[in-house]
Amino acid sequence: MAQTHSAFIHSVAERVRARTDEATAAMFERCFENTLGTTLREMPDGTLFMLTGDIPAMWLRDSTAQLAPYLHFAAEDRAISDMIAAVSRRQIDYVLLDPYANAFNAAADGSGHQSDLTEQSPWVWERKYEVDSLCYPVQLAHDLWMLTGRTDHLGEPFARAARAIIALWRTEQDHEVRSTYRFQRFDCPPTDTLVRDGRGSETAPTGMTWSAFRPSDDACEYGYNVPGNMFAAVELRHIEAIATAVLDDPELAASARDLRGDIERGIAQHAVVDTPDHGPVYAYEVDGRGGVLLLDDANVPSLLSLPLIGWSGVDDPLYLATRSWILSDANPTFVSGTLPWGEEARGLGSPHTPAGHIWPIGLCIEALTTDDQSEKQRILRLLLETDAGTGLMHESFLATDPSVFTREWFSWANAMFCELVLDITGLRAVKREPLKREPLSREPLTETRPA
Repeated sequence: MAQTHSAFIHSVAERVRARTDEATAAMFERCFENTLGTTLREMPDGTLFMLTGDIPAMWLRDSTAQLAPYLHFAAEDRAISDMIAAVSRRQIDYVLLDPYANAFNAAADGSGHQSDLTEQSPWVWERKYEVDSLCYPVQLAHDLWMLTGRTDHLGEPFARAARAIIALWRTEQDHEVRSTYRFQRFDCPPTDTLVRDGRGSETAPTGMTWSAFRPSDDACEYGYNVPGNMFAAVELRHIEAIATAVLDDPELAASARDLRGDIERGIAQHAVVDTPDHGPVYAYEVDGRGGVLLLDDANVPSLLSLPLIGWSGVDDPLYLATRSWILSDANPTFVSGTLPWGEEARGLGSPHTPAGHIWPIGLCIEALTTDDQSEKQRILRLLLETDAGTGLMHESFLATDPSVFTREWFSWANAMFCELVLDITGLRAVKREPLKREPLSREPLTETRPA
């Protein structure tokens, strides 16, 4: 696939090279070429299957994030637009196959976690239900439409998938009473399975929609993942727009709008917490029963990523307070350390990886959600210096020794580095406006439980 798009890759790389230094341009070109050269596989029906990297499966989340750097050029390159549309159609097919699944096989060969106790399919690599996994295919389909004007990927299958997504999110507004989803994995870390015989920790209705797992694929401690619900609200707005302008389906538009209102009210009433030093901030997870988890995770959607997914602007006061808390020692997943050459490394980590590890994805998100150009450059230099000589990004690296890292090949991280470089060089075309929300009264929660 990289050979097919070699002229495109070279053209974009040269545009980047003209606007930055050679070290940055060289890393960008390697990362930009890597996804097209290693992750795409054509399916018999003309769609494209997209590997996440060193795991031979397609994640709905990762496959969208992996394509982010190429979207900016879809309007000027028909082959790139066609490639993205082919991945989008494959995503929609998978959503229709099982909207609770997060990762899929290229064929119905039973690969993956088939011993998990849940409703299985040979097409499904893993059936960890994550609310964001249903947001990402909508985001990709909507972005492609907005940037190119094409609608051939927004036909009846998309409409059926949108209705399935809304129906599932409605069901999971009352997980305790209405949901039949269960998930158990045995002989594994606690983060890979759900408590209470696969139902997850107990929740009470809030208006938000429940999620079994986080974007990290780790189990939620409390059932309402707040950034996931914010992402859902944004993508429900996009479903409404597509239903109105493309599908001529007022019923679908209304159902998306009504659910978005429920979720936004739930966030306003249940997900804002008072902190001693930072004032009101967004919680990461809540359960509707008084349980509140204060942290953030480097995987996206995260609280740090809210301007990037379209929930808020970079100057939103509540976002800025939350950001300040996230990038401080008060956040259990904030990591800092001194590199062997004496420079400080600091950034967002994740419970998904060993303690003391910083995620390049988190660093890229930090840079992409600030207008401070000096901070963008500082983070770019840190990323260039901590690749352990591989010329590519990793999942995470040890803050005191970047030669210790997880996942040598991780396409999402490569894509996010490209996103940052395109942002710094002024070549990013996707700019998401903050979600317009009605002001809602709320009393900040004061009872919190430790992470």
